Amino acid sequence: MNGNVAPRCERGFTLLETLVVVVVLGLLIAGLGHGVQAGLALWGAQQRRVDQTADLDSGARILRTLLTGIPISVAEGGVGSAADEAFKGDAEHLSFVGDLPTGLGTARRADITLALKKGSLVLTWSPHLHEIPLGPPPPPTDTELVARVVRLDIAYWGSTAPDQAAAWQARWDGPSLPVLVRIRLVFGKGDQRRWPDLIAAPVL
Repeated sequence: MNGNVAPRCERGFTLLETLVVVVVLGLLIAGLGHGVQAGLALWGAQQRRVDQTADLDSGARILRTLLTGIPISVAEGGVGSAADEAFKGDAEHLSFVGDLPTGLGTARRADITLALKKGSLVLTWSPHLHEIPLGPPPPPTDTELVARVVRLDIAYWGSTAPDQAAAWQARWDGPSLPVLVRIRLVFGKGDQRRWPDLIAAPVL
């Protein structure tokens, strides 16, 4: 072995290489941080949207179930009439007799009114009694379906006279049922909720 050959020195990272690694690592961390923030922002916006429309979906399902489940007796000639009571309504109120689900797989007959109360779409109901109560009748119960409603517009498709063509009516005095019922809700300025017209067919 030649004693004049110097041992090889171990070579480490230079300062420039270290700086490059630190900068790249910083960029990666910053990118991951922005990605997480964007993901959380999108998730929060989606959650807020779901919260805003939850009452709309449940309210629409309840109304469609009630309107399509009105007790009907088919008279001779195919004319439907609401059992026990007339179906009456105008552009801002609707009253009828329907079956409210109890949550136990059964339903109870009730006198139902749909209207706006203090800026909310409210379903007011009380038990439908066939007999005359001995004491005072039970107080009606208010159930809020949709909050922050500016205007309620109800229309009824059908003919109110034998010689009249079917059309959308602003009032229906029964006792026969309209062919269709349309419920339209209008929200305040800046409210991003949307309510597509709910159209139900009580006769079906």
